[in-house]
Amino acid sequence: MSIDIETARRVAKLARIKVEDDALPALAHEFNDILGFIEQLGEVDVDDVEPMTSVTPMRLKRREDVITDGDQQDKVLSNAPDAREGFFAVPKVVE
Repeated sequence: MSIDIETARRVAKLARIKVEDDALPALAHEFNDILGFIEQLGEVDVDDVEPMTSVTPMRLKRREDVITDGDQQDKVLSNAPDAREGFFAVPKVVE
């Protein structure tokens, strides 16, 4: 696929980027370079490559899912300007 100057102008307009007429040939050339690189990537054989999330094999650190600092409701609510029935009270904003 080849991008001509009119296509580059249209892409710039769709992207809402102001590109002067004298810069359009360079923009079209850059688009063609990008598309050429994408075509090169499509030619790479990746049939025997396993999907991965990182280039280095690593495992995320994990911890037990336990409550370590809970049961402090009264202490937390003591900072609230208005607390009722164990919850933060906020002014009504929607009628």
